[in-house]
Amino acid sequence: MRFSQPYTLKQIATIINAKYVGAEDFPVLGMNEIHVVQAGDIVFVDHPKYYEKALHSKATIVLINKEVECPEGKALLISDDPFRDFNKLTDFFRPFQKATALIAPSARIGENTVVQPGAFLGNNVVIGNNCRIHSNVSIYDDCVIGDNVTIHAGTVLGADAFYYKKRPEGFDKLKSGGRVVIEDNVDLGALCTIDRGVTGDTTIKKGTKIDNQVHIGHDTVVGEKCLIASQTGIAGCVVIENEVTIWGQVGITSGITIGEKAVILAQSGISKSLEGGQTYFGYPAAEAREKYKEMSALKQLINCK
Repeated sequence: MRFSQPYTLKQIATIINAKYVGAEDFPVLGMNEIHVVQAGDIVFVDHPKYYEKALHSKATIVLINKEVECPEGKALLISDDPFRDFNKLTDFFRPFQKATALIAPSARIGENTVVQPGAFLGNNVVIGNNCRIHSNVSIYDDCVIGDNVTIHAGTVLGADAFYYKKRPEGFDKLKSGGRVVIEDNVDLGALCTIDRGVTGDTTIKKGTKIDNQVHIGHDTVVGEKCLIASQTGIAGCVVIENEVTIWGQVGITSGITIGEKAVILAQSGISKSLEGGQTYFGYPAAEAREKYKEMSALKQLINCK
C-alpha cells in the first residue's frame, strides 16, 4: 500500500505512539508485507526468528518489538506490539467506509458494461469496458476490474484476508487494506471468492478463466491464460505463473510458486513449489507418471499379503 503523500518517521511514530530510531524527517512512502515490500515501505516483525529477514528486506522502515542495531539507510519504529500497530496504520490509511448505495457514487463503470440488478459495487471500484457483472456479485471497496471481464452470480471480490495472530484471549485479525485487481479478458464463475491483499494486490492476470466455487487467498498472483476448475482452494501469497491448468478440488498451500504451463490433476494437494512444464497428481503432489507408478507398486505389495 502506497500512501497518497509522503510521511515522516516522526509522523508515523506519533500515529502509533511508538519510539523511533532514525532521523525524524526520514521519508515513509507506504506499508507492506515482507514479500511485497519496496524502498520507503514499513514492514512489521514481532518474532526474533524473522528479525534478520525484515531488517535486510527492501523495506526501509521496520516496525519491531525490540530495539536492535539499525541497518544503514533504514529506520526503526519500536513497538511493544507491532501486529497491533500495523493494524492501527491500516485503519489510519485505509479506513473502512460505510456503503451508502448498492452502487457507490465513487464507483467508475466503463462503456458497454452491464451491471445486473442486485450486484454491489463498493467505494472507489473501477470497472472497465464491455464487462458483464451478474446479479448478487459483491465487489468490495477499491477493487479494479479490466476490460471484457465476466463475473457470474454470487462471486465476492475483496473479502478480508484469512490472517490471524493467536493470543491468550483468542485470535486477533490482521486487517486488510489491499485490493483485488482483475485484468482484461478474465472470466470468473459463480460463487467464487477472491480475497483482497493485506496491503498489496491479489491479482488475476489477462485471459485467465476460473470455474465456479474457486477460492483464491490474499496477495496471490494468478498469471496470464490460466485455467482453474471448480472447488479449487488456493491459499494466500501463492504465485501461479502463466498458462497453468488446475483441475477440480485441488488444494494449494500458502507462499509457494507453480511454474509456467504446469498441469495439476484433480484432487491433488500442493505443499511445495512445483516446476513448470510438467503434470502433477496426488498428495503430496508429484510428477503424475511417477505418482501412478508408486500407486501401482503399493497396490501390488498389498495384494501380495
